[in-house]
Amino acid sequence: MTHLRLRSFDGRVPFSDDGSVVGAVPTTDPAFVAATRGRRTADVVTDAGAAPAIRVLQPVVASSNGRAVGVLEVYLPYSAIAAKAEADTRRTVLRLGLGLLGLFVVLALISWATTRALRRQAASHEHDALHDPLTGLPNRELFLRAAQDALARPGPGGALVLLDLDHFKEVNDSLGHHAGDELLRIVSRRLVGALRTDDTVARLGGDEFGLVLPQVAHAQEAVVLLGAVQRALGQVVTLEGTAISVEASVGLCLYPDGAATVEDLMQRADAAMYEGKRGAAGIVVYDPTLTPAHSTHSLALQHELREALTRDELTLHYQPKIDLGTGAVTGVEALVRWNHPHRGLLPPAMFLSVAEHSGLIKPLTTWVLNRSLDDYLRWTDAGSDWTVAVNVSARNLDGPDFVVEVTSALAQRGIGADRLCVEVTESVLAADAQTAMDVVNALAAAGVRTSIDDFGAGYTSLAQMRSLRVAEVKIDRTFVSGLPESSQDACIVAAIIDLGHRLGCAVTAEGVESADVAGWLTQQGCDQAQGYLWLRPSAWPAVAAFARHRGAHPSPLEKALT
Repeated sequence: MTHLRLRSFDGRVPFSDDGSVVGAVPTTDPAFVAATRGRRTADVVTDAGAAPAIRVLQPVVASSNGRAVGVLEVYLPYSAIAAKAEADTRRTVLRLGLGLLGLFVVLALISWATTRALRRQAASHEHDALHDPLTGLPNRELFLRAAQDALARPGPGGALVLLDLDHFKEVNDSLGHHAGDELLRIVSRRLVGALRTDDTVARLGGDEFGLVLPQVAHAQEAVVLLGAVQRALGQVVTLEGTAISVEASVGLCLYPDGAATVEDLMQRADAAMYEGKRGAAGIVVYDPTLTPAHSTHSLALQHELREALTRDELTLHYQPKIDLGTGAVTGVEALVRWNHPHRGLLPPAMFLSVAEHSGLIKPLTTWVLNRSLDDYLRWTDAGSDWTVAVNVSARNLDGPDFVVEVTSALAQRGIGADRLCVEVTESVLAADAQTAMDVVNALAAAGVRTSIDDFGAGYTSLAQMRSLRVAEVKIDRTFVSGLPESSQDACIVAAIIDLGHRLGCAVTAEGVESADVAGWLTQQGCDQAQGYLWLRPSAWPAVAAFARHRGAHPSPLEKALT
């Protein structure tokens, strides 16, 4: 305490410790007035030239009646309290600042780690979508991008090359698909090792590879470089104890003089490659003046097929799917045919490869999809309740546009998505696994049934099957044709049926041509079958007549089953 005064209500000072006779607080001050009324007040005051002090105005209460009779004015030192309060405030602010800084660092680390993980995940997805899962090489999509970039780049140009392994099917057939897969991996490594660092090597699907060779001044330079590639490939490799010498047919087209677009480059390199397969040479440079047979035929067929799409020369035949339990026709598979004006009715084997390599496969698939859905409405109106299956190519599954096209075609006609089945071959999934799988799963999410065609040919891995939303697997006809005599085929087919059912898929056998095979498949629990035993592909009215006849006259096999 510094000093005190005892004051009366009128402000006089009867007592003070410092001898003062005047109070520091006017009698009109609200604090003084409050003290006269019995309330204690306190505040911090600072007089000029003096240290801050705490001023307390304490009412003096008479013991006789409990009423205030004066005011005690007390001054207490404040400096120590102020210093401690300031120190406490600094510590609190420091702690709060350090806490906020620590929180900022933690949030920054979390943000950095999350961003890094998302970038890695995005990069991983992008890598998977643009690379072949078997060899790790760029896939068709990335190859086409590289070719487009090379064609647009100013400079002396280069060469686009297509390379196809010779007799690869024999390796698969004799040594097994696992040996074929290992051979593809070896070929991939040898191609990368034999070429320059700026060259692009891609696996386009199956045993076909694509190369982009920039900075190639003339054809002879490209031939010399590809000769080194062929020598590297030709080194003997041992698979399953068998020594194999790898050979390949190679076709190339120079750019920019040889073609103005990537599509034209691909067509001409493909024509040159097939000329090489005919035995002309191991490496063939596209040259329009030579007019090789395959090139002339292929380019002419492309033009005719493009015209056929506009002139409505195509037609659809349908092969029924037979429920092996009841014998009823449950669905049909749409198979395209070409009513060629000069060569008559052409099967798909005569023109689908040309459509695939020329870029016509997309408009062709669009035509098949729309025509089959139009036919669906017709046979539904006629009283037939069948689903319809449409085969699609790798080109159709290269992005989400196909999902939009399919769902729009269904919605325009008011057809339920579950009435359409999209059939995808195993080789399609192998060509661009992640992108194709994403499109297949998107179709399934939209309600469209999806089917893996030619199952068992050796391309689809179990990891892919685990990730695919598939409604049906179709057993490849190569395993069905040997039933029931071949014990190996019987084991494979029985395993596929069991696997398909465990994955929640219906199982359909293709290529059934005898009642013995149909009976064996039925005993094994196979759900459906297709084949010449029942009906060759025909126009849908013929399928309807066949279905009505079966309903009226079931076969002995079906009578026994029912």
